[in-house]
Amino acid sequence: FFSRPLGPVFSDHMSPKEGDPERGQRLFESRASQCHYAKKGQHSVGPSLWGVVGRVSGTVPNFGFSIPNKRAAILWTEETLEKYLENPKKYIPGTKMEFAGIKSKKDRLDIVAYLKTLSD
Repeated sequence: FFSRPLGPVFSDHMSPKEGDPERGQRLFESRASQCHYAKKGQHSVGPSLWGVVGRVSGTVPNFGFSIPNKRAAILWTEETLEKYLENPKKYIPGTKMEFAGIKSKKDRLDIVAYLKTLSD
């Protein structure tokens, strides 16, 4: 009936609710690498994001988290990370993270898809 698909076209490794980890890596490098490393155990202004998916907020050894971040005790899942990246200061009031957030849901999903790749 229709000669072309309706709506966005997604690659084999991506659905409308999942992000593109390759694009997410580029976004991470341009927006987050000034304060976070993607390597295990290497901290900067912010904690290492290696293994962040599945970790509880404020629990990385040898990093000085804010009290609100520790008390929040958020399990970082794809969903919680996506919401946090939209507006960190709203998600965890009192956080030390000086980042306004990412308005684009696609960008957030892509970054989270990349963060999922940072694990053993």
